[in-house]
Amino acid sequence: MTESSNTANTGKTGNGGDSRRKRTGPNAGRGAGRGDAIRSAINQIEWSLPSYSDKPVEPISDEDMQRIHDTSMRVLEEIGIVFLNEEALDILAKAGCEVDFVNQNVRMDRTLVMEMVALAPSQFTITPRNPERTLPVGGKHMLYSTVASAPNVSDLDHGRRVGSRPDFQNLIRLNQYFNCLHFIAGYPVEPVDIHASIRHLDCLYDMLTLSDKVVHAYSLGSGRIEDGMEMVRIAAGLTEAEFQDKPHMFTNINSTSPLKHDWPMLDGAMRCARRGQAVVISPFTLSGAMAPATVAGAIVQQNAEFLAGLVLMQSVRPQTPVIYGAFTSNVDMKSGSPAFGTPEYIRAMQISGQLARRYDLPWRGSVASAANYPDGQAVWESMASLNAISSGHCHMVYHAAGWLEGGLCASFEKLVMDCEMLQQMIYLNRDLDLSDDALAFEAIKEVGPGSHFFGSEHTQRRFKDAFYAPFLSDWRNYESWQEAGGLTTEARANGIMKAILAEFTPPPIDQARHDELLDYVNRRKAEGGVPTDF
Repeated sequence: MTESSNTANTGKTGNGGDSRRKRTGPNAGRGAGRGDAIRSAINQIEWSLPSYSDKPVEPISDEDMQRIHDTSMRVLEEIGIVFLNEEALDILAKAGCEVDFVNQNVRMDRTLVMEMVALAPSQFTITPRNPERTLPVGGKHMLYSTVASAPNVSDLDHGRRVGSRPDFQNLIRLNQYFNCLHFIAGYPVEPVDIHASIRHLDCLYDMLTLSDKVVHAYSLGSGRIEDGMEMVRIAAGLTEAEFQDKPHMFTNINSTSPLKHDWPMLDGAMRCARRGQAVVISPFTLSGAMAPATVAGAIVQQNAEFLAGLVLMQSVRPQTPVIYGAFTSNVDMKSGSPAFGTPEYIRAMQISGQLARRYDLPWRGSVASAANYPDGQAVWESMASLNAISSGHCHMVYHAAGWLEGGLCASFEKLVMDCEMLQQMIYLNRDLDLSDDALAFEAIKEVGPGSHFFGSEHTQRRFKDAFYAPFLSDWRNYESWQEAGGLTTEARANGIMKAILAEFTPPPIDQARHDELLDYVNRRKAEGGVPTDF
């Protein structure tokens, strides 16, 4: 991995942040070739807002979907969800919920729940500091991000280690560079060399200066989320009214399964909702551990925990953008370790997509793997996850690049490997050319029986852009591959990662906004940041 200083705008020569160059020709969008002065490291697709072209897979019937919904409603009506936040309890009581203030348990009538679901928008946009990076959330759109919240990081050069700010910055650079990645879902790795009281300030500063894409801020208490929203507002040059008018960032909260929402995440999510920003509610329901040992039971619990959070967000501010978060998988019943990319995970994600569509809400899923190294297991589990959420039409895909060890490690090589798969998924969902020229009758007539198409006029016109061209896969024969060094996939990914970081230059930011942002960071640091337990 290349070295990086702790200055957020560190960069070398290269792309200048302009990832939206226009191209012409039948394969417009393929990205620059190796001789391109702007994008020389890899041949990648152009920045775009891809969408699904096929129908979603729906593995269960409407009748069984109704049974899952009804059982979720029974959980909310008869068992309830614990909300460990007094303010949330007061709000829910005023909204018409049955609140046990002693035990902090809340029961909700299904009519109220569905009224609140109807308030949440089915589609919305998130506009970052660069409006050209505005993201449509919902509909048929697919949006990807890198791994988030990993405590460790790894590469082939330095091995596995605890996350640091230079590693964090380089992962943000890679996220910005790859056009198949659309947003930053959190800290790709936790930079533990920065004290927890001020870590969010440095991390958000890095995200807002090394990238111009949509960013996330953590709902871990009052200070972090308020700082996050304020820094996003400053970087975009918005007034408070402009900031609240539409989403410019988002947060994600996880329930404490089973059937519980905790104080800091509820506090942060409510603050986000009050200021009009998007909230992802993602129960972390591992079947066999924090949820029943069946896919159906885990989905029922996931659904109830999500809907309870949605009711709170709509009670705080009607029409708050809420994303249906799904993270149901299973554990290894021998060891208790989380398992991902399993048949159970695939079905859970596809059913989650059905539920999100039933409620007419955007859906967040994840690409995940339990592998400890960027090897075959990592690839097949990640591809299984990607196929699961893609066939279910997931809108916001977390952890789509770089995830290892069940989320405990962010891998530089795996990030590059995953981006090859993401590019192919985006390419797969492009409209198929069905023009008369594509049907190729004249070409078939010209070649005739028993010949070949290599030298035909039709092929000569199309050969440069006819098919998807990978930046990582090696399609040479064995002898050519061996003569070139016999590099394995992860070794090639390591070289590509280094080349990208060597040519990276941060996207431009208005100097006045940058100075105001830096002044805010320095002031909040001088004030001590946020309270911590240590």
